[in-house]
Amino acid sequence: NDTAVLEFRLLGFGGNPQYQILLFIVFLVIYILTILGNFIIISVVTLEPRLHLPMYKFLKNLSFLEVCYTSTIVPKMLANLLAERKSISFSGCMAQLFYFITLGATECYLLAAMAYDRYLAVCEPLHYIVTMTAESYTRLAVGSWITGVFTGFLPCLMVSRLHFCSCNLIDHFFCDISPLLKLSCSDTTVTEAVIFILSLLVLSSCFLLILVSYLLIILSILKIPSTSGKRMTFSTCSSHLMVVTIYYGTMISMYVRPTYRLSSELSKAVSVLYTVVTPLLNPVIYGLRNKGFKEALEKIVIRH
Repeated sequence: NDTAVLEFRLLGFGGNPQYQILLFIVFLVIYILTILGNFIIISVVTLEPRLHLPMYKFLKNLSFLEVCYTSTIVPKMLANLLAERKSISFSGCMAQLFYFITLGATECYLLAAMAYDRYLAVCEPLHYIVTMTAESYTRLAVGSWITGVFTGFLPCLMVSRLHFCSCNLIDHFFCDISPLLKLSCSDTTVTEAVIFILSLLVLSSCFLLILVSYLLIILSILKIPSTSGKRMTFSTCSSHLMVVTIYYGTMISMYVRPTYRLSSELSKAVSVLYTVVTPLLNPVIYGLRNKGFKEALEKIVIRH
């Protein structure tokens, strides 16, 4: 039975056709809003000179990443919701897995870089302009993307070298690590251990950096004498903190575990949060809660 698997069948969400159509409509609307919202952020930051600051440049990077991230998963998921044969080729599955891990890791690094930027702005305001120069921003942004690519390479290589026997049914809506490991007829002990250690290193190190940054920010805010000053300072960081909490909460629950034993339905539900919902929250949280961004958007709308 150790035959080469040329394609996988994605079981997706199951259920009757009416349920599939309802999910298709819901996910399509969310996907369109996600693409539209993130492109608005990219356009506004690009067009408005006042927003050509490291904080907003990081935000533009994050918006572009969210577009790529959700587009790696959602279009194929939408197609399979309407298709009778819900399949993906072996090479397509490995490509999807690579882009998913790479972009997910890059988001971790970008969120950590954004936390460092907020720390400098709040705790070291007099040195911020000197420290966070255009060159510093470029190094952090480019470094996040390059490190993300290298992070995604090893897990994808190890999974692609596993043996998959006659059964090719993936109980998920995309090619994620957990269902692929369950499907393999190889000994996955080493692969699971390496992926667990890598996930632990990436997520915990980035999360720890963000946590320390915000602890220092909070301590700095508490020293501000006026209530209005405290509120204004924290408002510049609260949006980023909300995104971090949602993203890291779901990612840690999925990948920082020594074994992959969540029920398939719970795994799908959690996966929907970070592949479909979180990319939509980025423009909603940053756009609606950021006064500078809203003013810039209004200015551009009036101008045109």
